Amino acid sequence: MPTIARRSQVLGEFLNPLRDLLTPETARAIADLRADAATQSRIEDLAERHHEGKLSPAEFEEYETLVSGASLIAVLQAKARSVLTRRPQEWSVPPHAGSSEGGPGTGASTAG
Repeated sequence: MPTIARRSQVLGEFLNPLRDLLTPETARAIADLRADAATQSRIEDLAERHHEGKLSPAEFEEYETLVSGASLIAVLQAKARSVLTRRPQEWSVPPHAGSSEGGPGTGASTAG
C-alpha cells in the first residue's frame, strides 16, 4: 500500500493541470479553505480514538475517508499557493482580456 507521501505526490502530479486554470481569486479561496468546527471536532475525536484502537469498523471507514479528503484538500491548497506566489505577468490572461496592441495599461482592471 502506498505511503501518504507517495499518495500526495501522485495526486499532486495528477492535479498539476488544475493549477493552470486557477485565477488568483479562486486560488486564494482554496488556500484559505478550512473545515468547519463540527467537522474538525469529528476528525480530532476519530483520530484520538484511532490511536487508542477504539474505532468501530464504520468509524474507521469514516476516519479514512476524512483523512483522504483532507489529503486531497492539502494538495489542492499547495497548488493554489503556487498560483499565489507567481508574479502577475506569469498569470494566464484570457484571450478576451486586455489588448493585443499593447495600448496604455496592462489589460488588468480593478473596475467592477
